[in-house]
Amino acid sequence: MKAYILTIGDEILIGQVTDTNATFMAEALNVEGFETVEHLSVADTRDGIRDGLDRALAVADVVLMTGGLGPTKDDITKKVLAEYVGTELVFHQETWERLAKLYARFGGEAGPQHRVQCDLPAAATVIANKVGTAPGMWLEHEGKIIVSMPGVPYEMQYLVENEVIPRLVAGNVSQNRQRSLTILTAGIGESTLAETIEEVEDALPHHVSLAYLPNLGTVRLRLTTRGTDEAAMQAELKKYKEEIEAIIGEYVYGYGKEDLALAVQRRMQKKHLTLSTAESCTGGAIAGMITGHPGSSGHFRGSVVAYDNEVKNILLGVPEELFVQHGAVSKQVVEAMAKNVRLALKTDYSIATSGVAGPGGGTEEKPVGTIWIAVAGPDGVRSRLLSSGKDRKRNITFTVYQALNMLRLQLDNE
Repeated sequence: MKAYILTIGDEILIGQVTDTNATFMAEALNVEGFETVEHLSVADTRDGIRDGLDRALAVADVVLMTGGLGPTKDDITKKVLAEYVGTELVFHQETWERLAKLYARFGGEAGPQHRVQCDLPAAATVIANKVGTAPGMWLEHEGKIIVSMPGVPYEMQYLVENEVIPRLVAGNVSQNRQRSLTILTAGIGESTLAETIEEVEDALPHHVSLAYLPNLGTVRLRLTTRGTDEAAMQAELKKYKEEIEAIIGEYVYGYGKEDLALAVQRRMQKKHLTLSTAESCTGGAIAGMITGHPGSSGHFRGSVVAYDNEVKNILLGVPEELFVQHGAVSKQVVEAMAKNVRLALKTDYSIATSGVAGPGGGTEEKPVGTIWIAVAGPDGVRSRLLSSGKDRKRNITFTVYQALNMLRLQLDNE
């Protein structure tokens, strides 16, 4: 079955809002074997919506729409939909009663503007929105399916996961499904990785595919299989996952949507270890990535963002002579930072960074992108020199990933 994603809203077209809804819907459809043929964003106007529907229904069997279902005058999706399928808007009492109860629960009262959201196309099957006010609508028109949902991301996500996809799947019992497994790697480039596992990839059957999704310092390997037998698909993914890991096991840090900070967290908390950071060029980005995960207090004790040399000296005890002899961006300074923050915060491990993130500040000896990282632990301190480019944000992100992976490798090799 072919699917089409139609998002409505001027805010998308002018770049004020990023259309994350289309990405979510495409992924949800893809997992269940539906072929998404196109994404289209249109203005919140009668002509924009009608033209979008014309285009969608000409090439797809099902259209998923988001946006234009609010209580304000510029939200016209329902009116245009009713007109498009040749029906009228009627007041939906069940939706009104649900809204009245919802507002009463929070000490408010549903008013006339909320009644507008209860005027729905008579031909629509109303889909209750249990996490918001505007309901979803399921319409069948000339053998095609049109599903209209709110544009608020968490409301759309609830409806897609709990209502829309289950209904579409139930109506297509023989539809081929798609199941994927993502292997997360770090410390090996895309081309080297592809060359290393070439034999496994070449031996994959036609219904199994392998995609390489590179990022700064990491590569995601997405194994995908298609079929109708759930147990067989899961067994197949497990088989090829194990074959790949038998070759590149040292580079694998996790699965799915896990990042390196969460991979480190999982390892450290399993071993009851603690971590601290001393950051110069990364400005706290490593600590920010770590504390972005719930439960990080179980292993992370704190960070010293020592941007200025005086701070490195006063708070981290880096001797002044090291700056004079080697400069702040040096193996000697970053190792002293790592060792001293570990002692100061009484942690098992520590990470330190010092470098020239750019775009200015470089010299002939130490050009922009010259960055030192160090990891200190019970067995001493190890350091590494990075030579990156001139883009500041890219350099910082690359350093964060490299530093976390350096610690991850030490934890794996204990």
